[in-house]
Amino acid sequence: MAKKTVATLQTGSKKFTKVIKVKKSPKTGAYIFEERMLSADKAKEFFKK
Repeated sequence: MAKKTVATLQTGSKKFTKVIKVKKSPKTGAYIFEERMLSADKAKEFFKK
């Protein structure tokens, strides 16, 4: 599965990262893209799941 970080945004004292994770649907077999805006330190936790 492909994983990547697309953009890094900084607002005030917090740094945010837009993360995209590709998942395969168990029902149809199609790929699903899960996108979220997270703080930079939580991005690695997002990919561990």
